[in-house]
Amino acid sequence: MMNYSKLKWYHMGLIKLSTAAFVLMIAKAWPPLLSADLYVYAAIFVLAALIPIFKVFK
Repeated sequence: MMNYSKLKWYHMGLIKLSTAAFVLMIAKAWPPLLSADLYVYAAIFVLAALIPIFKVFK
């Protein structure tokens, strides 16, 4: 189990930034990823956001 209490607020921001940069790098390396329709990205966004939203409001 990881101990997240040792991380400061800016460490979490750096993790998010590095994740975004990694995703952009993958998209740049694999052009068919960017050719999907907008609804595909919207569906991924909604599905990925549902679990944290439910945990916050539970």
